[in-house]
Amino acid sequence: MSLRPPALDPLFAPVTTLAGVGPKLAPLLKRLLTGGENDARVIDVLFHLPRGGVSRELRPSIRSAPFGEPVTVAGVVIEHKPPAPQGRSPYRVIIEDDTGDLALVFFNVYRDHLSKTLPVGATRYVSGVIELWNGFRQMTHPDHILDENGLKTLPKIEPVYGLTEGLTSRFLIRCTAAALERLPSLPEWQDAAWIAQRKWPPFTEALKGLHRPGSVASVNEEGMIGNPLRKRLAYDELLASQLALALARARMRRLRGRPTIGDGSVSGPLERALPFSLTSSQQRALAEIRADLASEHKMLRLLQGDVGSGKTVVALLAMLTAVEAGRQAALMVPTEILARQHFERISAMLEQSGVRIGLLTGREKTSERRKVLEGLADGSISLALGTHALFQEGVTYKDLGLAVVDEQHRFGVHQRLAMGSKGEAVDVLVMTATPIPRTLALTLYGDMDVSVLSEKPAGRKPVATRIITLERLDEVAGGLKRAIAAGNLIYWVCPLVAESEKTDLAAAEERFADLKKRLGDVVGLVHGRMSGAEKDTVMERFMAEDIKVLVSTTVIEVGVDIPKASVMVIEHAERFGLAQLHQLRGRVGRGGTASSCLLLYRGPLSQTAKARLQIMRETEDGFRIAEEDLRLRGAGEMLGSKQSGLPETKIANLAFDSDLLAAARDDARLILERDLTLESERGQALRLLLYLFDRDQAVRLLKAG
Repeated sequence: MSLRPPALDPLFAPVTTLAGVGPKLAPLLKRLLTGGENDARVIDVLFHLPRGGVSRELRPSIRSAPFGEPVTVAGVVIEHKPPAPQGRSPYRVIIEDDTGDLALVFFNVYRDHLSKTLPVGATRYVSGVIELWNGFRQMTHPDHILDENGLKTLPKIEPVYGLTEGLTSRFLIRCTAAALERLPSLPEWQDAAWIAQRKWPPFTEALKGLHRPGSVASVNEEGMIGNPLRKRLAYDELLASQLALALARARMRRLRGRPTIGDGSVSGPLERALPFSLTSSQQRALAEIRADLASEHKMLRLLQGDVGSGKTVVALLAMLTAVEAGRQAALMVPTEILARQHFERISAMLEQSGVRIGLLTGREKTSERRKVLEGLADGSISLALGTHALFQEGVTYKDLGLAVVDEQHRFGVHQRLAMGSKGEAVDVLVMTATPIPRTLALTLYGDMDVSVLSEKPAGRKPVATRIITLERLDEVAGGLKRAIAAGNLIYWVCPLVAESEKTDLAAAEERFADLKKRLGDVVGLVHGRMSGAEKDTVMERFMAEDIKVLVSTTVIEVGVDIPKASVMVIEHAERFGLAQLHQLRGRVGRGGTASSCLLLYRGPLSQTAKARLQIMRETEDGFRIAEEDLRLRGAGEMLGSKQSGLPETKIANLAFDSDLLAAARDDARLILERDLTLESERGQALRLLLYLFDRDQAVRLLKAG
């Protein structure tokens, strides 16, 4: 049953309730407004803001109207010039005023329609772009043809929206106008002094003002950044996000934990046996995690470290602390091959300890799976490794004390809370090797405590990064031959060429065939359309060095640790985001061999692409790279699912609104200090805000207590 206040029902109605939106257009709006994931609603139309504007102000005369930009002029219809029968020339209608004439040009139109729309002798107002053709002014397919009454309804500035194939700007303008009529009167949820200081209007006025702009400059790309109307809505969105995270965090703090204190009997000998000493940031992170485990509150902590900073060792020592306390620990990783690799390595490290380990992915034989499930249920297995299968229904633990999740970008706030259902007072540690700028970390992980691994373990060699044009492919292939002869393994990653997996696969298959011709049978191919078993077979052959060069598409996770892999070739590197380039480069340089990363590009490069590749050459610091990525691309693109699977904001742009994010976080904290259950007058209004930005899960947390 929905807890949403009835006042918001008109905004959450499907778009099909708007006039003119039928079964043919609804799927197009779904694709445009939700990426095809959910049915579009009225609120989605309202949050689809203009990306520009066109002036429709009436010009004084035809002669004074400039060429090459949208203008609106008036004229009397003096003549229709239809094309000759079977002719291919267009239909022309001539209009004039005291200063000159203008030909309106139409292709493939119904004559009857033009006769009715543009009757000879009538005054008409036309809007479009005027060009010179054979010395005469003409306007091809005007955007608007209006009579006196129609002119009164034409806005001075017409908004321009992002579209998808099959939708027109005029349809979207009508759709938005109908959606604006649904806006109810809403109470103010922002602090009165704050909005007065910022000179921000109420929420509904801000929405109306953006969809009915007063000037082109206010809604073009630059103007939108500083537009106070957009800033108001961006702050609303950020406050909803921070309030939801703060509520989740407050609930986590209220949930009773169980002190989990290890005696060092297993983790101590393992740490002393490591072939390296823990870095100071690893030691600090481990101390923070162990302090959380020992407290009476449930832990919800993010362990953030750059590629190769040693997160897994910290997680293993933390899990062994839970095992020493007589409880169980589980580590969930994104792919089966990574789970198996962890299982083999950790099993070898703990061989003498007496700790029993279980592996659970989607591919164990029935008998093996049954043994693991029984071991988890009766407690004889203390340490579980696997994929999301570890937390599926039907998997029970005798006493799960610590759940560790590695590299799960899609693992949101509510899934983090839900992991506690696998045991009494389960502590949760989430790990990511994707360095995140501080502003984005607040947005994504504001409900969590954060530990950062800022150093790389001793012995990690830098990766030499070179930028090479694709025209030098023969030289690159020659270099690969030398690397293979020296006993090195090579990754070759093909680009994301389109949204379609088929075209990605075609690019990878083409490169695989080309390299096989050049280098022989030492080349293998792995891609996202292969089954898990097929992928594993190819990866195992690569690890066993049967395959020396692994060609891969971007749709698969290549996050396995292969020390002998020392060359990473990224084809069409200009098409990748910085974070992705950095992640891929981190797959090499894990052994003792000097490693290199070749960024192959096809020119000419845009300024942004050039800057991106230059940063990769300058630094291996993932945190600096993440900040530069945010600056170059903006948060919307950086957070987009194409790049990383992270949630995208609807209105706020964290590249420009970071000051608002910090304020929203402080505001959310103060709100909950004064009104934890949002029962005050402002609290009730804030509940509406949470619903408007799809943070209704946070309201359920209030109900859950």
